[in-house]
Amino acid sequence: MSNYIKYPRTHHLPWSPGISSDDVRTANTDHFVGREIIVTEKMDGENTTLYRDHTHARSLDSRNHPSRDWIKRWHSTIAHEIPEGWRICGENLYARHSVAYQNLQSYFYGFSVWSADNNCLSWTEAEEWFELLGIHTPPVLYRGVWNEALIRDIHIDQGVVEGYVVRLAEQFAYDEFKQSVAKWVRPNHVQTDQHWMQAEIVPNGLQTALQAQIQENSS
Repeated sequence: MSNYIKYPRTHHLPWSPGISSDDVRTANTDHFVGREIIVTEKMDGENTTLYRDHTHARSLDSRNHPSRDWIKRWHSTIAHEIPEGWRICGENLYARHSVAYQNLQSYFYGFSVWSADNNCLSWTEAEEWFELLGIHTPPVLYRGVWNEALIRDIHIDQGVVEGYVVRLAEQFAYDEFKQSVAKWVRPNHVQTDQHWMQAEIVPNGLQTALQAQIQENSS
């Protein structure tokens, strides 16, 4: 277990309204000033990490759960392509949480790639790996030099989007995570981690062709 690494907690941006009692808010955004950043849609699923030989949710001792079966099967088809000691982090979107997705490109969306020396690859490098592995990424809402007024003005449909995530475009170390990544979450976002795991699983919707392909492969 010591070779596996928990995904860090993402701090909320100062103007994020969806902060809960156990969340942390960053005091300011000075660490982004003058730097290129990527803003992506925040997907409403389960944080999941993939290694060459293992997968786990945000908790390193995450147990078996039916919502994780698809990820494990799919991971087995790409695991040999993940370099030893590397890991891919993303969102397991198989089970519906608070947002009901109807047209997903996959049940896994990747948002970061980490090397064996525990550095998060630059967004450009991560995109190259995602393309190689056939992994989709959340929609990019903005890419450019940090502009707080512009970021604050990003409009999302809060009925179908949980929020957005800001990250540095460049590579950064694990210990630099809290100065490199932050999030905005919609107000009154339902935190359903415990609820959805105890309830009947409702799969999110895939694009029609993908759904037919998965059903065919399962039959």
